[in-house]
Amino acid sequence: MKQVVQNYKSGELSVLDVPVPGCKPGGVLVRSAFSLISTGTELMKVSEAGMSMLGKARSRPDQVAKVVQSVAVNGLPATYRKVMGKLDSYTPLGYSLCGVVEQVGAGIDDVKVGDLVACAGNEHALHAEVNWVPRNLYVPVPDGLAPRHAAFGTVGSIALQGVRQGEPQLGEVALVIGLGLIGQLVVQLLAAAGVRVVGADPDPVRCELAERLGAVACGDPGSAAVENAVAELTGGHGVDQVYLAAGGGSNQPVELAARLARDRGRVVDIGKCRLDLPWNAYYEKELDVRFSRSYGPGRYDPEYELDGRDYPIGYVRWTERRNLACFLDLAARGRVDVEPLISRIADFEDAVETYRQLKDGELKAVAVLFRYPGEAGAGEAQAPAVAVPAVRRGTAAAPARPSRSPVRLAFVGAGNYATSMLLPHLARREGVELSAVVTTTALSAANAQRKFGFARATTDLDAVLGDASVDAVFVVTRHSSHAELTRRALLAGKTVFVEKPLALTEDELAGVLAAVEESGNDRLQVGFNRRFAPLLREAKARFGARTGPASLRYLVNAGRLQPGSWYLQQGTEGSRFAGEGGHFVDTASWLLGADPVSVYAVAPSGNEDLQIVLRYPDGSTATLSYVTAGAPGFPKETLDLVADGKVLKLDDFVRASVYGSKRWVSSRLPKARDKGQSAELASFVRAVRTGGPMPVPLESLVATTAATLAVQAALAGGAPVTLERSL
Repeated sequence: MKQVVQNYKSGELSVLDVPVPGCKPGGVLVRSAFSLISTGTELMKVSEAGMSMLGKARSRPDQVAKVVQSVAVNGLPATYRKVMGKLDSYTPLGYSLCGVVEQVGAGIDDVKVGDLVACAGNEHALHAEVNWVPRNLYVPVPDGLAPRHAAFGTVGSIALQGVRQGEPQLGEVALVIGLGLIGQLVVQLLAAAGVRVVGADPDPVRCELAERLGAVACGDPGSAAVENAVAELTGGHGVDQVYLAAGGGSNQPVELAARLARDRGRVVDIGKCRLDLPWNAYYEKELDVRFSRSYGPGRYDPEYELDGRDYPIGYVRWTERRNLACFLDLAARGRVDVEPLISRIADFEDAVETYRQLKDGELKAVAVLFRYPGEAGAGEAQAPAVAVPAVRRGTAAAPARPSRSPVRLAFVGAGNYATSMLLPHLARREGVELSAVVTTTALSAANAQRKFGFARATTDLDAVLGDASVDAVFVVTRHSSHAELTRRALLAGKTVFVEKPLALTEDELAGVLAAVEESGNDRLQVGFNRRFAPLLREAKARFGARTGPASLRYLVNAGRLQPGSWYLQQGTEGSRFAGEGGHFVDTASWLLGADPVSVYAVAPSGNEDLQIVLRYPDGSTATLSYVTAGAPGFPKETLDLVADGKVLKLDDFVRASVYGSKRWVSSRLPKARDKGQSAELASFVRAVRTGGPMPVPLESLVATTAATLAVQAALAGGAPVTLERSL
């Protein structure tokens, strides 16, 4: 079998062929499906191995003390040989995995061959194809929990034990310093326990992730934002607990803990950070400093870990194994969500390169998993996935942003939607000049010029893209051309408004983002207009902020198309949902305040009706029913949002209501349906004129497009599709 090993003397990492371990009594042989890289602990070990001998000595003074003692007892030559022999040996990596039981040792009766288990221990849950794991370091995986998620069991137990040491109570406020893998899990566990959490980390991406996963506010440890959030949440008294989940040599975390903790607050060290406690600050507040010893009681006790002797539950409620089982249960019930933490799933054979990328900073990750070959990992390996590519602006200068009036617009395409839903709003808008219209046929361009007052009509796209007086370009053509026209307009330095969909394939989406990176031009808007609808915006404001997960139901009575419609040309123009579905995904994501992390879709045999379930980072779900076989007289779009004892209801953008402690119902007077096109265009024109932010962040547009594309992958694969985000 193969195993990841490191030579601590040279720092060399390799995947080595080693014998399969024997199945000893009191444990089981487990064939790995997924193992988790601890980007904190393991990378620290990998970095130390690459140091000089002096550097190694400085980083491990405890080991130096042992060497000095050995010299005194055994003499210098014998000690030298012993130390060099130990350094020049292979050492294993890894301590958290999920796999399938392959053989059961004597005395084991709680699992059988073929069972899925999560395993712990830096001697038993290694990055290896097969491990022998003693009884108290494995637990069965609950039904419904994906193997890749169960592989987080050990690090989840570390976070859980740290939280237990803090003894949180309902209504308290906690500060988590360091929002790496452990810190993100601590945030979720505290939020699940009814604690309001403030996070501190210098990385804004990790701060944003923590807020999505339950933190009330996050910011740089040195900024005023963290102190202001703590003061607001605690009335100036300070937090009840501080969790130190940071690493490194800075003493800033313990100093920040003293400053923001309340009198007699608790400070829990989970990570391995510098602990030069400022005596006066800790003494004056009488702060209670606690340490969290890894996974919990039983750790480092050979009788517990190797001999399988459990501690009586009446005396030790939460042992290593019970913590491991508890965390898996929380994950299986959706109380903790590890999917957003997964930055990459790498094949086990690429382990050395993956470690190199992590060490060199090429791969910036919260969590990385190894996926193993063979039957244990086959089901997961074949599970469909769609990439959500990262938005990279590149180093090229962004195009000049005009701040003049009128704003000069060009239209590429002048079909039914452009002439009925967009141009009527723009033609009469003050401060807007319709500069040019481009179509493939001369007559359609002439008709648009006559009806809406374009300064010129042409079939020459290059001439319009090269016209410096044109500020923004609208792409309102058939779906198959959207991505390419958008790409060309971005490279020409234009602000772009493209009707949905932005792209029909992952490759098309990647091409658009490549143009953003090459040009430095990220001035892009997709025509997702429903989030701008006045009635829906008012209903969302009346509903107010939410604290718990939400359930959203969206029925789209799309109806049948007329024979001959180009929408039916799926070979070139994509499916109906690929063309239109982005509207509904975007609306759901806007209402829920996040981007989806997975997509599941089913369709009855023989028709286009779709049932789609979107899952979000905080456990919220959105169910989209896109149906074509409904009655034509029934409203096209109806929506219900339920959370925190409140219900928001939208009836086809004509009427809305919110039920909660107070009831609100929109005017019963008949109104025309306003799906937000006018407000959307006003926001777009304002952004063009002022150079301000685009109405919708580009990252959100990309996530919505990827989720829409994932529907087809889910239908083809018959399984939920993970939306894999690049960092």
